[in-house]
Amino acid sequence: RQLMLHFTFERLEDPVIVVGDSLVEASTLPRSVCGHPVVNAGLNAASTASDLGNWLAVALDGKRAAMIIVALGTNDALVAASPQEFSDRYDALLEQLSKLSPRLVAFAIPPVEARLRMTVELRDAAMRAIGELNTVLPDLAARHGAAFAPLPEMPTPHTVDGVHLDADGYAVWDKAIMRA
Repeated sequence: RQLMLHFTFERLEDPVIVVGDSLVEASTLPRSVCGHPVVNAGLNAASTASDLGNWLAVALDGKRAAMIIVALGTNDALVAASPQEFSDRYDALLEQLSKLSPRLVAFAIPPVEARLRMTVELRDAAMRAIGELNTVLPDLAARHGAAFAPLPEMPTPHTVDGVHLDADGYAVWDKAIMRA
């Protein structure tokens, strides 16, 4: 997937890039917005520890993006990254991305649900972590001149497995991404 994204960036100018995890990867984003091509740069299992800033800089090969939307954090919450670890890594990511685009957006982390293998206990722990991580995002965004995009309330249910969005979840998520 990373190789294919690299080739995609070679043939596009001034794209809007949505970078993130499997929630981004599975999204059906439009092909363009406001005259800019949209690139879905979601990577399965990505987190703030995935070195996405360096990867994206290499993939863009000196080109700039019109905008980069960062939709990360679910995997950080699921592995119980501390708010400080998350904040430090997200801060570093925004710093790297600020060199690649004049417009950055930090997107809120969606809630998880108790479904399939996501037990009530796991959900509760993940939701505590998501809440803590979401509280640091507005300040991190502001520090880098980025916008923070909150996520509207999600329908119940909104996932297929407790984590990954279903059609109703994506209806809300995609609309919020496009507003960003």
